[in-house]
Amino acid sequence: MAALMTNDALRIMFLGDIVGEPGRKAVIEQLPVLKAELGLDFIVVNGENAAGGRGITPRIAIDLLRAGAAVITTGDHVWDQQEIVEYLPTEPRVLRPINYPPDTPGKGSVVLETAKGKVAILQGQGRTFIQPPLDNPFTLLESEIDRLREEEGVKMVLVDFHAETTSEKIAMGYALEGKASVVVGTHTHVQTADERILSGGTGCLTDAGMCGPDHSVLGRAHESVVWRFKTGMPTRFPVAKGPVRLCGLIADLDPETGKCLKIERLNRLIGGGEQDAG
Repeated sequence: MAALMTNDALRIMFLGDIVGEPGRKAVIEQLPVLKAELGLDFIVVNGENAAGGRGITPRIAIDLLRAGAAVITTGDHVWDQQEIVEYLPTEPRVLRPINYPPDTPGKGSVVLETAKGKVAILQGQGRTFIQPPLDNPFTLLESEIDRLREEEGVKMVLVDFHAETTSEKIAMGYALEGKASVVVGTHTHVQTADERILSGGTGCLTDAGMCGPDHSVLGRAHESVVWRFKTGMPTRFPVAKGPVRLCGLIADLDPETGKCLKIERLNRLIGGGEQDAG
């Protein structure tokens, strides 16, 4: 990818859902490479499928943070690994959806200092065709951004909206137009090609895609998934093997206004003898 850096802008990279051992190994290996190559200031990854394809463990979270991730977001599989329940309150850089009840372990937002100003990362979960049903993410994310702007003086804000439908994710971008710097969707594991900057200065991508095995169905072995569709019989869906595709976005943010100046998809095949755009 050719550099798209804007002078004095904060360059942030977001990587979509990390799937299983292949995905997390590739991300851990590539984060230092991408940071140096692309001049990244801040990295956020979604790790909710990093542990065997379901959930995340404290050890995996620590490995991702050590590799260069500043913040890890999750989603509807956040509780699939039991040990994460006690870990979340001890590590504010690992988020769970903000629209869980207030007494749920962990937080849905975090503010971190950088050399170019404060950055807020928020996580919300949609309510259409996704379980469990949670509180309204539209009102909660908007009120939390307002609070962080007023109390913390934050201008640069990235929101990971973990949702099933494209319509709900697109709507969130418009709902937070002029409030969030970037709104990026996760959960469906398929990268969309609709990156854009709204008139209010909010960069949007409906879904970041996944960081997982390229020859797969959403990161799972395609043989098992095809068999299930053909027979209707229950079966296990093991994480696939082989080359990994890293998907996400890179955005340049104006530290003074918080507006998104540029946004571009990241899509790279790792270990397959081929490199796509990005």
